[in-house]
Amino acid sequence: MNPTLEMGRKVIRMEAEALLQMSQRLDECFGEAVTLMRFAVEAKAKIVVVGVGKSGNVGHKIVATLNSTGATAVMLHSQNALHGDLGVVSEGDVILALSYSGETAELLLVLPHLKRACSGLIAITGKSGSTLAEHADVVLDSSVEREACPLDLAPTSSSTAMLVMGDALAMALLDARGFTEEDFARYHPGGSLGRALLTKVADIMRSGEAMAQVAESATVADALLAMTKARSGACVVTCADGTLAGVFTHGDFVRAFQREPMIGERDVADFMTRRPVTVLASALAVQAVNMIGSHRIDDVVVLGDAGQPVGLVDTQDLARLRLVWKKSESYPFLPSQNFGCRGWCCVSCAEDPAHCLWVL
Repeated sequence: MNPTLEMGRKVIRMEAEALLQMSQRLDECFGEAVTLMRFAVEAKAKIVVVGVGKSGNVGHKIVATLNSTGATAVMLHSQNALHGDLGVVSEGDVILALSYSGETAELLLVLPHLKRACSGLIAITGKSGSTLAEHADVVLDSSVEREACPLDLAPTSSSTAMLVMGDALAMALLDARGFTEEDFARYHPGGSLGRALLTKVADIMRSGEAMAQVAESATVADALLAMTKARSGACVVTCADGTLAGVFTHGDFVRAFQREPMIGERDVADFMTRRPVTVLASALAVQAVNMIGSHRIDDVVVLGDAGQPVGLVDTQDLARLRLVWKKSESYPFLPSQNFGCRGWCCVSCAEDPAHCLWVL
């Protein structure tokens, strides 16, 4: 076997085993740490992550994860803290101190100052008997049997364990605070999730000349002409008072044409779908996407507050507006990603892959 390949697999196995062992050691201290962090966030205080070297690098990632999930966090380098950066710590903040040895000189020098300013100090360390652990309010054990480094020197398993412990804290905190998909989207407005959860139906619907629309008295030929002009696969049919009568789609035409080729002069009302799926213009765009996926349709009629048709949401527009995702993109709320979807898959995916929305 290729020795380089085998080394890579060995490193991954060793780090995975270290993580499994850490998860089995997790105790009530973890819950106490999450409670301290939750109280700080609810009091509009910060989580100050402190570390230096590799621990500092890990700290930056933990800070980024906390901030992205609505828990205000800042990174404080131990060395910089000794030269003025202690000003970042405010009363009520919680300190999350990272040091595998628990004896990092720079961290121990600043420790008394941190203790005076904060409401609680959480230590993530591999040495439960260290100086850091003795002065911490809560100690989280991230110890590993050995590093994945062949020399047992370079921080590998230990830094991974510290990083994963930080992720576990952030996710448990998220869950304890009842953080939702909508909350997540507010902190990621530029991403696909943000667009889907913050965009309104009115922002994406076809309206005006872009919406094919005919009266209930119109013929099938009239409806087809309106659809052609609007380059749409569906036509909204309205009653004399302007309310919604139904919707006539290209699919309706194909099915009717197979039975009756000479349907052009027939009333469109004879072939339209009455009581079609509708969504309010004021609703979130994700609702329209979900409806398209769950009902397995291509178009949703958009209604105004008075119940009158004001627009149409067409699946052709979803990919262009980037409201659907490729399966390969990371989206934590799609349980059906395991089904091996092909092409484009929308947020309406449910546990049954047959309910996926396909945009080929």
